[in-house]
Amino acid sequence: MEALQWLQNADKALFTTINHDWAITWLDPLMLLLREATTWIPLYLFIAFYTWRKNPRLFWWFLLMSVVTFGITDFTTGTLLKPHIGRLRPCADPQMQGIIRSLIPCGGLYSMPSSHAANHFGLAMFWYSVLRRAYGIRWRWLWFWAFAIVYAQVYVGKHFPLDILAGAVTGMLAGWLTTFIFMRGIRKWPRLQTPATGTQQGV
Repeated sequence: MEALQWLQNADKALFTTINHDWAITWLDPLMLLLREATTWIPLYLFIAFYTWRKNPRLFWWFLLMSVVTFGITDFTTGTLLKPHIGRLRPCADPQMQGIIRSLIPCGGLYSMPSSHAANHFGLAMFWYSVLRRAYGIRWRWLWFWAFAIVYAQVYVGKHFPLDILAGAVTGMLAGWLTTFIFMRGIRKWPRLQTPATGTQQGV
């Protein structure tokens, strides 16, 4: 019990450091921009175009499993876990009143695990793993992309760091699962493969 209390206190202390102590006014608009879904539409279009150019037949399987990954992470965190864990958001936590900088409306009452973290780390895991195994491409920047988004979630006052960690782990597990299904699909349906993809050797 003491260890759990220490962990919660450390979590809130780190949140205060990021949200309050390290806050810089000119960074506020950037952090708000990072967490907006519409900001990343060009990135999603780029990934879609890139994978389509690599293999038009494999692209639809890739697109479907990307949507499945997002669906798993969003449903798991928002519907299954948050109501049962019941951890209050920083903006709803009585201990944080007068300390927190809330740059956005509070939103839902519960915060663990973070759906933003699960969704983006889930996609990062799926995209990175599939592109590495199917095409031999290592886009490590996908991890920095996911991290920047979840850091912004703490910065704007939406989540505690442990919410982010729990969401990231949930997302990576989901991404690992959908990668496994994706690669099994390639093995089961050889017509998805073309010599250009390198999947004949990569699976």
